[in-house]
Amino acid sequence: MHNKSSQLPAGMGAVLAEDSVLFRVWAPNASAVSVIGSFNKWSETDNALTAEGNGYWATRVTAAKVGDEYKFVIQRGPDKFNRIDPYAREVTNSVGNAIIATPIFDWGDNHFVTPAWNTLVIYEMHIGTFHDQSREDGKPSTFHDAIQRLPYLQELGINAIELMPPMEFPGGQSWGYNPSCIFAIESDYGGPVAFKEFVQAAHAHGIAVLLDVVYNHLGPSDLDLWRFDGWQENEMGGIYFYNDYRAQTPWGATRPDYGRGEVRQFLRDNALMWFEEYHVDGLRWDSTLYMRNVHGNADNPAHDLPEAWALMQWINGEIKARFPGKISIAEDLMQNPWITKAQGEGGADFDAQWDSAFVHPVRAALITSDDSFRNMDAVAAAVAHRYNGDAFDRVIYTESHDEVANGKARLPEEITPGEADSWFAKKRSTLGAALVLTSPGIPMLFQGQEFLEDRWFHDDDPLDWEKSEKHQGVYRLYQDLIRLRRNLDGTTAGLCGHEVQVYHIDRENKVLAYVRWEGDNRQDGVVVVLNFANRPHTNYQIGLPSEGVWQVRLNSDAVVYDEQFQDSGASAVTAQAPGLHDLPCSGIFELGPYAALILSKDPA
Repeated sequence: MHNKSSQLPAGMGAVLAEDSVLFRVWAPNASAVSVIGSFNKWSETDNALTAEGNGYWATRVTAAKVGDEYKFVIQRGPDKFNRIDPYAREVTNSVGNAIIATPIFDWGDNHFVTPAWNTLVIYEMHIGTFHDQSREDGKPSTFHDAIQRLPYLQELGINAIELMPPMEFPGGQSWGYNPSCIFAIESDYGGPVAFKEFVQAAHAHGIAVLLDVVYNHLGPSDLDLWRFDGWQENEMGGIYFYNDYRAQTPWGATRPDYGRGEVRQFLRDNALMWFEEYHVDGLRWDSTLYMRNVHGNADNPAHDLPEAWALMQWINGEIKARFPGKISIAEDLMQNPWITKAQGEGGADFDAQWDSAFVHPVRAALITSDDSFRNMDAVAAAVAHRYNGDAFDRVIYTESHDEVANGKARLPEEITPGEADSWFAKKRSTLGAALVLTSPGIPMLFQGQEFLEDRWFHDDDPLDWEKSEKHQGVYRLYQDLIRLRRNLDGTTAGLCGHEVQVYHIDRENKVLAYVRWEGDNRQDGVVVVLNFANRPHTNYQIGLPSEGVWQVRLNSDAVVYDEQFQDSGASAVTAQAPGLHDLPCSGIFELGPYAALILSKDPA
């Protein structure tokens, strides 16, 4: 890993050996370093580290063992600092001590295979609020709480969970995007063993685990990396950070120094650790825009950080080489195709990126109360948008943690504020769900979306699971949509395909139709018809790709989903001449208000 003395094995932090623990730390400006801990009664003189060169210090401690607490004592001239190990896998808390963690975990048969990206359905989860069984104690829910709900998620049909960052952060309640110790798992969530148990349990339920990582800034509070070895310039953060204007981010002056080899190694080691030690199936990088540009501007090359781009390329390249089949997702939101271009072309080599070209026009079309303002061309463009010709280069959604907070609310709440279970909220939010789960891309839901969770996201406001009972029909609608999206019945393979043709845009009646397919099989594809108007349409003629009977696989207006729905629409549509909308055939449809129809032909 590093160019160290041949006397000691490689590795950073606390590395277990047969008869001892190796401690190694990078502190290039230190004049002396020692390790204190429960194994030496916190003595600053018992276990000094030896300078290895290049700013690294190391020693072997035979008395140390798994479970012991420790810290590094770093001396720089007359100044002395007690620091949490930057590579600590476990800590007592964000201002406490590091703990020597065991790397041993029984993963069992470990035969889980990450689902193909064209079949992924992601469920974004915040561990601290997902399943709080004792809402009154003021503590966040834990990995073990979340494990109890995995059968529910499996039944819903999702096959990937994306976790908001569970790295150690200040206190017990946070979104997680203010990590204090990026190698450690939040102690209030249960720590590293509990996270491994969560991943193992998710895999046992057929669910991949994707992990949010935060490399655009660190902290900014409870951050022992700040002036780690005492050195700094310009009153800035020291060796782990830029020490000039490049340090500034919206979250504090704590942008890592992407140009410094040891910091690059630190971030690379962190990214790979999640695959090596926790068996995760992918990473979602928070705000890569604020990595690649000082000010988070898409078109400001004077303040670009090319060393950050190179770091993303390096890490993504290593993930592809060492963990094939795992996915890297960027939250960049600038619709930049270079984010998902291959490294050989100069791209950042991500596999997919969150797509602002989808979420913003779609939410706008769903939220506005006046049908006449629904922009069908904008929705059509959102459906057809893609990066580099690949339908699955993007993650699409109507709700994410960013879309349901910071002045914005849950989609049903935005539709009818204070009445998130109104008919309008149910109809238009589920119309949005149909759009997400039938458009080309990797669909994502935010926790509780499937049972009309209301208001907005707070890290201290747990999900109200009573709503899952109250809105069982809406849950079933999501379940049916996901089943079709994943082609679990073998009748909707087109929804896993790369191709799409938005062939009907009715601006007056607010109707949209498109067909999804793979390869040359448009005639046997999946047709999606969406009515964005608060009125039914009868005897509505729409083009179809081939003649014959097109079965309605889902009608979101069905009364089985809600007793207030109107149950409009036939169970099948017959396609025949004449052709319409540049397709060879057409059929007569009945469309419910704010309703989605999904149709396909029976396999031959």
